[in-house]
Amino acid sequence: MKFAVKALSNGRARGGVLQLGTQSIETPALLLTTRKGLPVYIPPDHLPSLPNPHSKLFHFSPLHFLEGISLKAISNIGGLHQLLGLRDHILVAVPRDSIRSIPDHDSTNRIGASFETPCGRMLIKPAEYMEMISSMRPNLWASLADEVPAWASEKRNKASVERTLKWLDECITSSSTDGAVFGSVVGGSRVEERRSCAQEVAKRNVEGFWIGGFGLGESMEERNSLLSAVTDSLPEEKPRLISGLGLPEEVLQGVAAGVDLFDSTYIYHLTLGGFALTFPTQITNQPNSNSGNDGTKINLKATMYRKDISPIVDNCECYTCHNHTKAYINHLLNVHEMLAHILLEIHNTHHFLGFFRSIREAIQEGKFEQFRQKFIGSRREHLFSAALSA
Repeated sequence: MKFAVKALSNGRARGGVLQLGTQSIETPALLLTTRKGLPVYIPPDHLPSLPNPHSKLFHFSPLHFLEGISLKAISNIGGLHQLLGLRDHILVAVPRDSIRSIPDHDSTNRIGASFETPCGRMLIKPAEYMEMISSMRPNLWASLADEVPAWASEKRNKASVERTLKWLDECITSSSTDGAVFGSVVGGSRVEERRSCAQEVAKRNVEGFWIGGFGLGESMEERNSLLSAVTDSLPEEKPRLISGLGLPEEVLQGVAAGVDLFDSTYIYHLTLGGFALTFPTQITNQPNSNSGNDGTKINLKATMYRKDISPIVDNCECYTCHNHTKAYINHLLNVHEMLAHILLEIHNTHHFLGFFRSIREAIQEGKFEQFRQKFIGSRREHLFSAALSA
């Protein structure tokens, strides 16, 4: 794995290039959420319709494979790339399952990380986790982490940092895979613990960093200092991956702090709820007057779309907008057809990847902060107008 920062904007926001084998990915970039290695609703034969190569970054949780096919069988097949038929994709293993997992509050957990798995709540020891990684052979993998919510006590925070560092050392020692290891950084809502953990992880032999423990109850305001404490303590030449920041405003906040890769279930939850993204992805665009609920998305279950024969977003290049209307998707949602979620996830993924492309362009042009402020400003104006008309 190779990574290089190519552009900086407004101090911390950075554009880079991540090279893995024959794949070259520009950052900031989004990792697509999967269930057992594949997007939840998008069929494999529709994956080529998504913007390449940035649609080839897949996050998966090794915990999803604790039932069904055995680790030995996966290894004998040649790993997940071979099993899934995704030989030209980049698979990133992060043991956090933010679709289903609940943060562990049990301070007695000292032998492994606690996760909600398809087999029930389980303690996963570093040796067991590394057996999964060795069998699955991902391109990148994050070490085990003891994540805690924002309201955890100072004592619990210190314990989580100590365990995470201990597990990182055990994972590195027992690693027998060629995949790049990302050291996990935790620390809850304590700035000093975040800084201390980042500094210690930076001393280890890791290729990058996974920043965990966000999206677990902290506010947008306190997150700024927490992110800065971490990124200021990490070397600039290595990539940074974060989980838990999914909303467009949160992504912009992460980019402003110097994060390169984002693992988020935002698209999955939108799609599951019948929502379609509609917000402008270009800095020169103006908000769509028919953009729906909050200026970011529309609820296609709503009666107002029953006879709407326009695409979700005019001039959108995705498969869904080229071939189907709001009225058709509204119908599919209201008769509970899975095709509705397939078409929605294709559009939402395409749209959000376009948002990341605009972020990269803004950084390259040295205009990231202008892009960020304009986006946030247009959202505020829409919400204000909606409140006045309510």
